[in-house]
Amino acid sequence: MALPPRATFPLSLHLLLLLLSLLLATSTQQEQFSEELLLKPLPDRKILAHFHFQNEAPLHADSFARHHHLFPKSISQLVQKFHIKAMELSFTQGRWNYERWGGFDPISSHNAKPPGVELWAVFDVPLHQVDASWKNLTHSLSGLFCTSINFLESSTTYSAPEWAFQSALGSLRYGTLPREAVCTENLTPWLKLLPCRDKAGLSSLMDRPSIYRSFYHSQRLHLSMSSAASDGSRSGIILEQTLTVVLQPNDQNADMNHVSKAKIQPSWSLSSIFGRKISGRCVLAKLSNVYLHADRGLVAQLENLHENSAQFATNDTGPVDFRMNSGFKLSVTPERVHKELGKGSSLLYEYPINDYKDTEQFDLGLSWEHPIVWSSPHAPFYASRFLMGSGNERGAIAISLKSTEMTQGLLTNNIEERCKLQVNVLQVVPWYVKVYYHTLQLLVDERPQVLTDFVERIRVSPSEDKVSPGMMELVLQFPCEMKSAVLSIEFDKGFLHIDEYPPDANQGFDIPSAIISFPDFNAGLQFYDQSESKSPLLSKLQEKSPVLSYTEVLLVPLTTPDFSMPYNVITITCTVFALYFGSLLNVLRRRVGEEERLLKNKDASKAVFLRRVLTKLSAKLRGRPLESTPSPSSSSSSFVSPKLILRVLLVAGIAIAWQYYSQ
Repeated sequence: MALPPRATFPLSLHLLLLLLSLLLATSTQQEQFSEELLLKPLPDRKILAHFHFQNEAPLHADSFARHHHLFPKSISQLVQKFHIKAMELSFTQGRWNYERWGGFDPISSHNAKPPGVELWAVFDVPLHQVDASWKNLTHSLSGLFCTSINFLESSTTYSAPEWAFQSALGSLRYGTLPREAVCTENLTPWLKLLPCRDKAGLSSLMDRPSIYRSFYHSQRLHLSMSSAASDGSRSGIILEQTLTVVLQPNDQNADMNHVSKAKIQPSWSLSSIFGRKISGRCVLAKLSNVYLHADRGLVAQLENLHENSAQFATNDTGPVDFRMNSGFKLSVTPERVHKELGKGSSLLYEYPINDYKDTEQFDLGLSWEHPIVWSSPHAPFYASRFLMGSGNERGAIAISLKSTEMTQGLLTNNIEERCKLQVNVLQVVPWYVKVYYHTLQLLVDERPQVLTDFVERIRVSPSEDKVSPGMMELVLQFPCEMKSAVLSIEFDKGFLHIDEYPPDANQGFDIPSAIISFPDFNAGLQFYDQSESKSPLLSKLQEKSPVLSYTEVLLVPLTTPDFSMPYNVITITCTVFALYFGSLLNVLRRRVGEEERLLKNKDASKAVFLRRVLTKLSAKLRGRPLESTPSPSSSSSSFVSPKLILRVLLVAGIAIAWQYYSQ
């Protein structure tokens, strides 16, 4: 029996299909998406949860005209239209507690943002087009994230710092909205930029009630350009989306009566703090990991506990660093433990969730075995800001710097040269706060000092009424042995037009947070096995960047008019005018005696026929023609007069008598 002929395809068709598949695979591989979650116990019985999503896309000539596979097209269109080199947008509710949660780590330095909205962008356009690009960008972002970012389009709300950010000179714009409220309307558009949104992967943990009842939450969007290793040209776009939340877990040890359990940290799990478990990774993610970070202070206390405890031998599973931990127990054994370089280093437990599915969900839990008290690493100085003075006419702004316990250990050991510490300060004030920059004073260790001895550089941009805010940038050099320093500057409070006051003017006006940076210190962490992992989150943790902190937002009361007085005046005036013009129109529309005549006409309607007969009879007796009936508008006295009535009665009597005698 002969076999049926086999179907044959031309060789060119096979080659074409193979080429298309290779091109599709190549284009898909060029776009990469990763999702990671970092959990960290805090000293004050709270938990830090840091979500990190990174999306990369190649930068080609036609990359903005086609549909991306993973990268959000709306972001790529912003980059192309406004020629953005770098951009960062953050929405924050609450203030990062630098004293309790630390300030010398990458999370607090990169992701601790001021309350409200903060936006800065660097443009690759000529200098005369930067302001126009900034205004268009604010309107686009306002519509994209459902916020009031468009308020930053006014020149009175943004500035152009040069030293606070590492960027191109003159092409950066910076603006903040301290009073902007953050809610789910801002989080939902942020989640729509993710390939799996909040339906799968680590983003499924983002339960709205859990996030918005937290002590601090900040969602951030950072956009940058990646450069090629060969020539340094731009090769792609990197979009980082982070969500930093500080949560308070339920105290599961509150019912224990043991005295030693009084100060124990609360045990927690993912399901207890978020109300959900991880059912698997996002299928479009190339990397999906969960990390548990134990900072240096906690590791030091665990090592002391390990030396004084004999229970560490019972925990004999997992890596060596994990077996040596006797302070707490983990519900899931980590696959890898990253250890930081140096003495007193931190530990990072890694959990890949690629193998977890709906049937076997990932729920990392931590239960404390012993009460441990530690402190997180701090920045060289605590930075705070406050107002001085009283009344609604003038005052002063003071920035206080206090040294921390970590300062001496982080400073250089060079004895030959005098140790100095550089501190950069950026302060932006609204135009209605009239700052007198010549009143700048400096107190070091509670003693007045000459500014030229400590100020290395200063850049001042005075405010202009209703045009631009005031800005001051300082580069200070302090001795390492300094304990405290206070910068103060005086100001007068301006007057606003009644249309320029916000609806809640009696609450006060906000002065944005000041930015304090320490260029001599890096917040990065260095791990031993940095070459083995290609995690974007680990790369960000190891990135060397200056330590950065934000001060408080100041609330300045200004002279506010009584907004109820214009309301009362308008109400009374409208009432008087209504009564006056109403009465006047009523009088003008009606005639004098019209109502009385109408009533008389109704009563005399029955005698109209008799009056007409008498009028005709009187006219015949007189031999005069019949007069026309007077119009209603004529006076009634001319028609019914006493003489006429007497004549009518006389004629009627004569007629009756003549008739009687004639018969």
